[in-house]
Amino acid sequence: MPKIKTKRKKYPEGWEELEPKLDEFQQQMREDEITISAENEPHEGKRKVEVLWPIFRIHHQRSRYIYELFYKKDGISRELYEFCLNEGYADKNLIAKWKKIGYERLCCLRCIQTKDHNHSTCICRVPKDKLEEGNIVQCVQCGCKGCVGSRHESTVVATGQRQYIGFIVPVDFN
Repeated sequence: MPKIKTKRKKYPEGWEELEPKLDEFQQQMREDEITISAENEPHEGKRKVEVLWPIFRIHHQRSRYIYELFYKKDGISRELYEFCLNEGYADKNLIAKWKKIGYERLCCLRCIQTKDHNHSTCICRVPKDKLEEGNIVQCVQCGCKGCVGSRHESTVVATGQRQYIGFIVPVDFN
């Protein structure tokens, strides 16, 4: 969650273009938190863990937005990127995992923590071809339906060295 905004803080150059989208994510987060805070009301047939899934989804989208602007599109400066990380607009630990092979589509850090899964991996980290057909698999922690790393093809480039090419697709929360 981003820290409280103050007028004394000097925002880096380019903040004006980034701020409306981050405010939109913040507004979505507040709407979902208001819904969740009414815990005494019935959850409309949802399990207790399902109530938090929209928060995880918005957190992932906000971090992915900043990650792609900096690493994929070169849309923001390093100073602005580090400002967003330091102020809590993006999850720096999740972004650090996205930079590693096999974790490009990771939905949340809870899915790779072995203490939450009886010393194994979360079901959303298992490749779809390894699962039984016909079963709809959804992570209990965050609601992800599959964030296993991308398939990598190895190709031999002109120098004779092996190079890995990854195919990155968005996480399937639906």
